[in-house]
Amino acid sequence: MREPDRIIRLGTVLARTGLSRSTIYRKIAEGTFPAPLKISVNGSGWHESEINRWIADPVGWRPIGGFNEVS
Repeated sequence: MREPDRIIRLGTVLARTGLSRSTIYRKIAEGTFPAPLKISVNGSGWHESEINRWIADPVGWRPIGGFNEVS
């Protein structure tokens, strides 16, 4: 049985990728980094699987149809 995809917050994304906050948001705007999901009025997070996919291939990463839409 497959485990559910966790939602991770910005601090975890920063630690896992080694990127700065401004670099992450610049890459999101360029379309070269997974976009966050809105998880509450003031909160957002990322699918852990998408961050893992980006870490595995940062240059070749591309969004999978509809998975990385910003709400």
